[in-house]
Amino acid sequence: MDLQACTEAIRTKVGNDSGLNATLKFDCGADGVVFVDATTVPNVVSNDNNDAACTITIALADLGALLTGQLNPMNGFMMGKLKVAGDMGIAMRLQSVV
Repeated sequence: MDLQACTEAIRTKVGNDSGLNATLKFDCGADGVVFVDATTVPNVVSNDNNDAACTITIALADLGALLTGQLNPMNGFMMGKLKVAGDMGIAMRLQSVV
């Protein structure tokens, strides 16, 4: 799954109002970022590299696996496939969305 496909998948999963009420960024390094601004309704999902309350650093392939259900978020965290910086509570609430 490329960055654009991941962005569209996140946009679909987040919808107009995810209830996250926070900013979140998936940082895939050189492959780019997916930024979610869930402080506004409708929620905005873009590839802008903005500051976020929670940043999840993850390889693009692992993000694709996360979005398709092939990677469980908790297992990914425990295996070191994703790292969380900032507000861990936002990452925990994300599980109900992704």
